[in-house]
Amino acid sequence: MDPRHLPVRLSFRSALALLVALSAAIPLLFVLYNSLQLSHDAWMRLWSSRLPGLLWNTLSLALLVGVGAMLLGVSAAWWVSRRDFAGRRLAVWLMILPLTIPTYVFAHIYTSLLETDGWLGRLWHLLFPDTPIPELYNIAGVTFVLTLASFSYVFLLVRDALSRSQKDLDEAARIHGATPSQVFWKINLPLLRPAIAAGLALVVLHVLSDFGAVSMLRFQTFTLSIYLQMSGRFDYQSAAGLSMVLVSLSLTFLVLERFFRNRQRYYGGAQSRRFEAPPATGFETLMIWLWLGLITLFAFFLPLAWMLHWSWQAWEDDLISEEFWGYVGNSLSVSVMAASITIFVALPVALYHARAHNRLSQLYLHVSSVGFVLPGPVIALGILAFVLAQMPMIYGGLAVLVMAMVVRFLPLAIQAQEAAVQQLTPSIEQASRSLGAGTFENLRRIILPMLSSGMISAWVLVFIDTLKELPATLILRPTGFDTLPVRIWIEASEEMLELAAPAALMLVIGTLPVLWLMMRPERAKRA
Repeated sequence: MDPRHLPVRLSFRSALALLVALSAAIPLLFVLYNSLQLSHDAWMRLWSSRLPGLLWNTLSLALLVGVGAMLLGVSAAWWVSRRDFAGRRLAVWLMILPLTIPTYVFAHIYTSLLETDGWLGRLWHLLFPDTPIPELYNIAGVTFVLTLASFSYVFLLVRDALSRSQKDLDEAARIHGATPSQVFWKINLPLLRPAIAAGLALVVLHVLSDFGAVSMLRFQTFTLSIYLQMSGRFDYQSAAGLSMVLVSLSLTFLVLERFFRNRQRYYGGAQSRRFEAPPATGFETLMIWLWLGLITLFAFFLPLAWMLHWSWQAWEDDLISEEFWGYVGNSLSVSVMAASITIFVALPVALYHARAHNRLSQLYLHVSSVGFVLPGPVIALGILAFVLAQMPMIYGGLAVLVMAMVVRFLPLAIQAQEAAVQQLTPSIEQASRSLGAGTFENLRRIILPMLSSGMISAWVLVFIDTLKELPATLILRPTGFDTLPVRIWIEASEEMLELAAPAALMLVIGTLPVLWLMMRPERAKRA
């Protein structure tokens, strides 16, 4: 290999990665710029009228949902990992199936189920005839919905940590006279803190950025207030100010979570034995399935039964028309375009970081990952401001919506492809260049074929998340261009159950490939 070509190749990759990072930072930069245009009086008006209530609602909701998700996720992961019982593999699937249901679908379904003539409403009147049906239009209702929608993140990470736990520590504690409860509180729980912290980080970030559930349940948080400022009052500067407060909250939480998690590192010896789950007794099996079954009933089976029932009603009433399949086509077209563009946009950042792995590459990686901390309305606001200022000719077109989806889900594609790049031996690239292959020929004939599995995984992940995205689509979609999430949101506001259910069912069916991808490593391990 001619060493004169190496700096050129590295600078070219760095330039592409820089271009991607700057493009991903567009929403944040324009939100920052617009928020700086707010006068001191405008900030004081926001503080006196909106910010205290929004801060209280948002932080209280994040705390309550975090506690609820931790209780459900940790308890379910503990029983699945620490006992071998009949149907154990099925239980794992049942605990992650709630990830297929978007939060706004959860909110719509449970508001319908708790109506006076709803399934749960009738059951409540039968069991408690003198007690009013619980309301969901408050912080308790939103907490219930978001906990069901997000506890699976904690379950997945804690279960993975438990699967790698060692038996030696438990045995040593028991030899010294510790009871099972003392072993749990003093040995197991401290070892699980990093996994619990990572799971709670995902949950809290989802709560901070959630729009669907809070909008349907009319609970004022930052995301809903930002959307109302933009769509109702057309006050983009105030929306940008609220967006900067929300971004600051998200970044502060991420920094604190990373700081405390880095202080809690635990290492096992090379000869440590993995924990093998003992067989559960008959009573334990009964109690495990009662608990997991109760979670699954509310987190998946009831919503699925509702969707199937009303979808069947829509089919019988001949309400699933060509117009409905048009919404399906719109969702698929946006998702295909966004996923296809995103995997190629993410490739320079993934390649450069995997090969260079220096501070500059880490900076590009972090800047390209702003979609993790920017909610949909904030990204839509930034993209909209950029388009109006620099490219007004594409305003109102499909390209603006696709651009927002690429920025929103770019971190997913980068992470999936970076893992695949790490397995690509640099000597293979060097050998092809020594045989005369140029940069693009090397990319086409060597790199892309070897990264195909990682790119497919990234494509599916972006496709599914784009399929479910609601707030950015509501704000940026072209006139008359409705997708499945938009139709669910519209039909839910008009109480058209027969029309909302088929769209929700299509989203669940479309999300199942993500679970299949998630479980591939486990299936390979069992094989």
